[in-house]
Amino acid sequence: MEFEDHAYTSTTYDKTRPVEFTYKMTTNEIEEFVKLRVSNNYLFSGRRNTSMWAWRAILKHMGLQNKMTHIQASKKWENMKKRYKDLKNPPDGVKVFPDAWPYFNLMDNAMEGRLEGNAPILKALSNTCDFVAISRPKRRKVVTSPVPSLTGGPEIEVSLNGDEDEEGNQEMDNAMQEMEHGRSLMDSERQVMEREKQVMERERQVLQRERAVLEREVAALDRDRASLERERATIEREKAVMERERAAMERDRDAVSRERLALQQERTRLERMSAPKERTEGVTEESSGVSDSDVTDRKERFLNLFEKLIENV
Repeated sequence: MEFEDHAYTSTTYDKTRPVEFTYKMTTNEIEEFVKLRVSNNYLFSGRRNTSMWAWRAILKHMGLQNKMTHIQASKKWENMKKRYKDLKNPPDGVKVFPDAWPYFNLMDNAMEGRLEGNAPILKALSNTCDFVAISRPKRRKVVTSPVPSLTGGPEIEVSLNGDEDEEGNQEMDNAMQEMEHGRSLMDSERQVMEREKQVMERERQVLQRERAVLEREVAALDRDRASLERERATIEREKAVMERERAAMERDRDAVSRERLALQQERTRLERMSAPKERTEGVTEESSGVSDSDVTDRKERFLNLFEKLIENV
């Protein structure tokens, strides 16, 4: 039985589409890769967008940012964990040889936490300009034949990359969603920072006003202090004048005391001289003595009055 030659439509390779490849890491790079992933486990917090930045930080540190994407790095890690788990806990009845895989001991140390701290602690990156651009695969195309198939079945469906295209599309959508989420987080953080900046500006204005009030109060205190100093200086001068006047009064009092002492001595001398003498000479001496006694009494009364005047002053 001869079959007619039917022409089927096929797709040609799109030269404009970026060629996707997987970088083959060396043994040393794989060892560093595992150590960095275990030591920087805190970067993989489970929140959206964090895994991408964490893998990019690791690739950046290893110098592989132009050779691998964060999606490829994540797949590499998941594949290594899956193979380790299969060798570590094989199904019942299945015999495995862990030593046949050269990275089993490395992954065993990593999973048991013995590699923590054996690599530098990194910070998540947010700049993607230095990384390989993730190509967005085309959606699969449906190719149909112009005539029914020989068996009369349904139309033939051919995809460019099959399940890999669907997975790539989903990963790209997830990456775009993570980027949008990251951008929205950055916008919200920027708004929070703007509000905090406004609050700080208001607090700064309040502090400036309080500072101005304090400066005015300090100036008033300085004026009061200067006034008190002037009053103190005046009091000191008046006190000095009073001290000088008191010293002068003390000197006057001493002089009066000396004068009184001299008068008493003079009176005593006159009393001794007024003793009984000859009668004829007594009349003359008596009148003379009375005269000297009167003078002494008047001088004494004058000194008493002067002394009272000084005490009153």
